[in-house]
Amino acid sequence: MSRSNDYVTVIDIGTTKIVAIVGRKNKAGKFEILGMGKSVSQGVRRGMVSNIEETAIAIKASVEQAQECSGIKFTDVFVGIAGQHIKSVKNRGYKYIDDEIGEITQYDVDMLTQDMYKIPIHAGEEIIHVIPQNYIVDSETGIRNPVGISGRRLEANFHIVIGQVSSARNITKCIHRVGLNLQKLILEPLASSSAVLTEDEKEAGVALLDIGGGTSDIAVYYDGIIRHTGVIPFGGDVITKDIQVGCSILHRHAEMLKVQYGSAIGEIAPDDRVVTIPGISGRDSKEISFKSLANIIQARMEEIIDAFIFEIENTGFAEKLGAGIVITGGGALLRNLPQLVKYKTGLDVRIGYPNKYLSSNVNEQMNNPIYATGIGLLLKGYETIELEARPPEDEPQTEVEDSVEQPEEQTVTKKSKSSIIETIRETMKGLFEESKNDVKM
Repeated sequence: MSRSNDYVTVIDIGTTKIVAIVGRKNKAGKFEILGMGKSVSQGVRRGMVSNIEETAIAIKASVEQAQECSGIKFTDVFVGIAGQHIKSVKNRGYKYIDDEIGEITQYDVDMLTQDMYKIPIHAGEEIIHVIPQNYIVDSETGIRNPVGISGRRLEANFHIVIGQVSSARNITKCIHRVGLNLQKLILEPLASSSAVLTEDEKEAGVALLDIGGGTSDIAVYYDGIIRHTGVIPFGGDVITKDIQVGCSILHRHAEMLKVQYGSAIGEIAPDDRVVTIPGISGRDSKEISFKSLANIIQARMEEIIDAFIFEIENTGFAEKLGAGIVITGGGALLRNLPQLVKYKTGLDVRIGYPNKYLSSNVNEQMNNPIYATGIGLLLKGYETIELEARPPEDEPQTEVEDSVEQPEEQTVTKKSKSSIIETIRETMKGLFEESKNDVKM
């Protein structure tokens, strides 16, 4: 986003598609989509850039579409990051309040958060996000916002997202290669959560499953706080490949079968219905039954759901998901998937549509789980801009005032020292003269 304008530009680099979106916030607090561009993703594997040149070409194509559609020649963008290299850890930090009044300021909170970027991590890794979960002031727990509270010791629990330096650098290279400036990398599960989850769901406890092309992203909330983020290295693309291999057809035909005729539950698929696929290079066409297709999809989808359940159980919040599960992303559109997830988990399930923050005049095409990450990146990008535009709170002034007054104090001290020396010199001189006169007498 250019600070001189009121729009935000984001790029969602996915395994199957790359989407560029230009949006702005209206007076009602809703987002208007000024332009959108989409291109087939090339050079991205399981959420990570594997070919710089191909990815840059795909990014350029989507960016040019968005610029033409919006009429805005933008240069600064927010970009999503995901991939199986992403991991999250928890850490606690503390800070003593030096202020005489003992009142916690925003400066104290910011300094405590910045300290978390200095924690030791493995070589080749970097910290992408530091997210405060809750604060403790003088052993008083459960504080959401400590600013203004009196206390001497400020503590906080943090959710820290870590990724590989090489992956972030590859994304940056692709963005720079098409003449754009990377404002910030944003974790995609956090972006999708912002777009499709409600505050009530986050309060009651909810797990998000964003099924993309190459990966499936996870985010767990409870008591309004982010508790876990993770990435499963499987997505809709592996289902397509299973159909391709199982039915011995081309990849594009397998994708078409999955989207148009696929189902996540084999038992309810009709036995007597078939779809005809053209043969390869003049060979005889193939008839594929809906039942066989659904059985292939269900086998792979159950593997993704099992990995999702394993992640949730490891968080310790599996029994606290009062709002159940929200599934989003392109994979969420698979027929009968909510029923399969509910059967496997025993929890309530709904499909997450990114319409919560979209204005009413936005094209209905954008209200699609496929664009949940892109819309979420808009929200997170706007939050970042607002945070950076916030007037910085000054550092406590005691040290600054001391440093300002110090030169005058030094001058006074030097003057007083010199006057004392002169007085001593004159006194000694007088004594010497008196003793000299006594000798002469």
